[in-house]
Amino acid sequence: MSRGHQHRTALTYGAVGATQASDLMTYPPEGFVPAESRARIGHGDQRFDTAVMQALTWQIQERSGMGVHVEDMPEDDEVRYNPVTFDEQGVPIAPASIGTPRVEKTTPDGTPLITAGTTATLTMHAFGRTVPAPVRVVAIIDERDRKGFAYGTLDGHPLSGEESFVVERTPDGSVWLQVRQFSQPASRKWRFVAPLLRRQQRVMAEKYLAALRGD
Repeated sequence: MSRGHQHRTALTYGAVGATQASDLMTYPPEGFVPAESRARIGHGDQRFDTAVMQALTWQIQERSGMGVHVEDMPEDDEVRYNPVTFDEQGVPIAPASIGTPRVEKTTPDGTPLITAGTTATLTMHAFGRTVPAPVRVVAIIDERDRKGFAYGTLDGHPLSGEESFVVERTPDGSVWLQVRQFSQPASRKWRFVAPLLRRQQRVMAEKYLAALRGD
């Protein structure tokens, strides 16, 4: 894929970054259905660090039975997309912008970590066939006790919306995985099977939470 492809392929929704709004479950973007899941996946700093590395190398998706094909990663001299940011009440406080240089990061063994701007095609088996789901990483969450990422849907995805995967460390040392999303069917074709899409989302949410348990 050629450089700059990500800028030519628009996201299929407007509320970029809204998975991080504190009131997402009460006031989702208009027309979208929100969902949130959370599970304890361990305890301690080492577990937290390991889970973060797993989350940022697509292991949640792969361990859930998805295929992950990274299509495009921004070059070092490209810029990444910065989503709208929200305050604690979920009110936008900064507009989306383009202009922050991407910082290359890898795991200790050299595996690239997910970075904002990365485009990938996820594949899953659903409805009796393999369904492609193109996405772009729109945000990296990089706080002391909260780390993860969010991706948004691109043209060709059955849904329109955003999904985030955040590993959290609480004051008692517990480590949690939180999955948040808001979505709607991407087209009339997918609206006809909306109940099946919702059921598939619930199934995948359970798989996501199970993916990092027990390590």
